[in-house]
Amino acid sequence: MTTAIESGLNVGPRVRALREAMDLSLRDLAARSGVSAQMLSQVERGETSPTLSVAARIATGLELSLSQLLRLDEGGSVTVVRAQERRTGGAGERGHDYEILTPPLPGQRAELSLHALAPGAATGGPSDPPMHEPGSRETAVVTEGELRLVCDGAVHELATGDAVTFDADLPHHFENPGRGDARFLAVVAAGLRRS
Repeated sequence: MTTAIESGLNVGPRVRALREAMDLSLRDLAARSGVSAQMLSQVERGETSPTLSVAARIATGLELSLSQLLRLDEGGSVTVVRAQERRTGGAGERGHDYEILTPPLPGQRAELSLHALAPGAATGGPSDPPMHEPGSRETAVVTEGELRLVCDGAVHELATGDAVTFDADLPHHFENPGRGDARFLAVVAAGLRRS
């Protein structure tokens, strides 16, 4: 016999937040999970606790494992990434280095990275992060120097303090047209639909 999830664990608000972050309606999630929209609504409002079987189907519809949905594989609600623990990449010999500032948590839908570009350097090389998944959005903030964003063939000039948001699943790269180093922070939110 399948048992209901322990009553002390209320997954409803988490299911709703994850569903809304993926821009899914109750009907969309119902179609993806095989759980009725009515049952999903009751779970989200805390009127019922799903069985483990139902919770597993909901997790699948949200592109998560059951343990990710229930947060069984997380060590707490706060994760600190120390400077020396950051994941790094880029091609220093080409003048582009980056550090990923967010931890590699399961089900995470956004990533924050810090980039440095030498004069004349550009992102988008073979060792740089791959093109992002469909529906991804990126926001970048120039913290030092000048940048040029080339996105889907259009050129955008940026100065220190400027911010830009664009569809990150389109062909794009950043260039440093200046005489000094350029630095920028970038946040990529995965799988969000265009509005």
